[in-house]
Amino acid sequence: MSFEPRFRHQVFLAALAVGLAAFPLLAAAQSATGDTTLPGVTGQADKGPRTDDSGQADDDSAIPDAPQHNDSIVTRPMDAGAGTFKTEKIQPGAEPKADSDVKPSEGVGVFDRMGAKLPDLPPEKPFKGKADDAYGAFQRGYYLTAFQRALPRAQLGDPAAQTLIAELMSQGLGVKRDAKDAAFWYSKAAAGGDETSMFKYALILMEGRDVPRDQKKADEWMKKAAEAGQASAEFNWAQTLTAENPGIKGLQLALPYYEKSAEQGIADAQYAVSQLYLNMPDLPPEKKGQAREWLSRAANAGFDTAQLDMGIWLINGTGGRQDLENGFNWMRVAAYRGNVVAQNKLAHLYINAIGTKQDPVAAATWYVISRRAGLKDPELEDFYQGIEDYQQKAAIDAANKFRRAR
Repeated sequence: MSFEPRFRHQVFLAALAVGLAAFPLLAAAQSATGDTTLPGVTGQADKGPRTDDSGQADDDSAIPDAPQHNDSIVTRPMDAGAGTFKTEKIQPGAEPKADSDVKPSEGVGVFDRMGAKLPDLPPEKPFKGKADDAYGAFQRGYYLTAFQRALPRAQLGDPAAQTLIAELMSQGLGVKRDAKDAAFWYSKAAAGGDETSMFKYALILMEGRDVPRDQKKADEWMKKAAEAGQASAEFNWAQTLTAENPGIKGLQLALPYYEKSAEQGIADAQYAVSQLYLNMPDLPPEKKGQAREWLSRAANAGFDTAQLDMGIWLINGTGGRQDLENGFNWMRVAAYRGNVVAQNKLAHLYINAIGTKQDPVAAATWYVISRRAGLKDPELEDFYQGIEDYQQKAAIDAANKFRRAR
């Protein structure tokens, strides 16, 4: 059975940023406000703002003053005046077409087509145990049957059956949803040594909705689950260590847990490993050389912040050779996934012809999309005001049709 991981809902990003700030090089995704925080578990805002899917019309209102220009971006300075675009015979571009030629990453196949070699995935462990008829019924969608088969075993103290009963009750699958009884069975299974229930029970204690909130006990169960090898718990325990031990000490304590979680396929952990491998001092050269490989795994898992960073790293030659075209491709994928920073940078790439041909309408389209999401950029505003009226109209029309790729 594969349960959907639930990450710890607590802000750890500031602590992690403090630790990374001590290093001379920061490769985390850059926002227009200079944000270099590592993505965590608090929600979408931690992975960059999202564009609105409503496609509202541009009101052409004045753009508020933008923050200071961030030097850590992927574009060259805008040497040419925006007015040069007026003489070009470029017709309104086809941006954006999320439903046609550009799709978000769906796995290693996309990155393979970009010509990069991915590291081997960890081998699957062969199953040599006895087949579980209750879990088999669950996996086939026969939830009531799964409940009926698991309950007698759960009452006799079987931790795996107790976990299944808790999961069915917590989600209301085959039986009436009962969060309090689910918490009871998670606690029993955790005490019996089931690592999934240790993790789930830690979250329940942390949230304090169905049982009295107990942060100390939650941390104890999270640590036990991490030490038992539960992938999501490993990531969350690493976050806890980072938050409670600011600076390099916390990152050193957390790195082994990030690595174990990353090896089990948690994209947040893979991204964290890529940043720490690149930035932490005193790491073996072979680990530093693997930073981009871990970033590529997180990007291929659909993590849009990793896709943004993949574009930046390839364009800047960070962690490996420079590749402008593939850097542009990754930036475009992140932009279609709704990452506003990527949308802003993609506009710069189109203006400066980095990894693509120069296209003022495409640049203006992505600027309008990112501006509507609240990301202000005085250079792009100057460029936008300098292009022809028909190009502005084409950009607004395209922006109005934009829908974030799923």
